[in-house]
Amino acid sequence: MIPLSYATPGEESVIKRIGGSPEVKKHLENLGFVVGGTATVITSLNGNVIVKVKESRVAINDEMARRIMI
Repeated sequence: MIPLSYATPGEESVIKRIGGSPEVKKHLENLGFVVGGTATVITSLNGNVIVKVKESRVAINDEMARRIMI
């Protein structure tokens, strides 16, 4: 498993684990990041990661991306 922040852009990945406090997990879940779901890194700019998840594009910071394991 590797953090989402290290994923190859354009490659679809399956989310295997989400770390962090219950509040962080709930926030990521509300954005569409759920275990077993897929996420595709679109690009990574200045510490922010743009991710396609559930047919939407979401921008998260690198700290959040490191809590999502693929």
